[in-house]
Amino acid sequence: MSKHNASGRRRAGAPVLAARPRDAQRRERGRRPTRTGSRVSLTGISQKVAIAAAASGLALTVALPTTAASAPTDGPATAAGEATATVEAVVVPQEISVPEAALVDFSRTALQSTFDADAKLTEIMAAAGSAAVPAAARGSLSAPMKELVITSPFGYRVSPITGMGGELHSGQDFSSSCGTEVFAAASGTVTFAGWHPYGGGNRVVIDHGNGLETTYNHLSSGSAQEGQSVDRGDLVAQSGSTGASTGCHLHFEVMVDGQAVDPMGWL
Repeated sequence: MSKHNASGRRRAGAPVLAARPRDAQRRERGRRPTRTGSRVSLTGISQKVAIAAAASGLALTVALPTTAASAPTDGPATAAGEATATVEAVVVPQEISVPEAALVDFSRTALQSTFDADAKLTEIMAAAGSAAVPAAARGSLSAPMKELVITSPFGYRVSPITGMGGELHSGQDFSSSCGTEVFAAASGTVTFAGWHPYGGGNRVVIDHGNGLETTYNHLSSGSAQEGQSVDRGDLVAQSGSTGASTGCHLHFEVMVDGQAVDPMGWL
């Protein structure tokens, strides 16, 4: 039977129940602030921004959140329950002044290199051989005389000896007085030095390797011997008018795999 009447009042004589005390821990938990959301640390990002600003000469103030321990204070905590630290990065450009008469020189280290024509020639022949084109080969051979006076060019012509047309002039003629010094167009080995029975007169042939040869014709005399190794620019002969010749000159040939090509594409 209920201890209260219909009006909700406690009946006389009913025992009074003591209020249940709340424990101290529950009260403490009730006073703690509730944190919502997740914590995002911006420390790394802020530091990168500060470094970039310092490198560009800007002044930057960055507030960095930190969870480091701090001394307790009586004031209220921050909204995130964390202390804040302020970092300032300031770079002040410095001006350099010099007298008007001062010499300011910004010198750089000089780059020096030596062109190796023989190495270029070897590279051309190893890579292209008979397919070498003048655009790549030009300048790979040195002039066979100190002064080049071009006369009859490479190609088909009317023979000055027979008067017949359609003759292939297999080299480039350079006019000179007899006895003019003739030099090796590149390093190599002398494979022939003597009389050429087919109109070349006194002739010197130098093998430069990889199928490349140069020949020097109508010489008055030769200075090189068969089997001799010569360097680019070495004296090998003197120009003349021996063999099928109408006057003192040098008939200079360039042979690639046994075929004559235009020497002017190599000089």
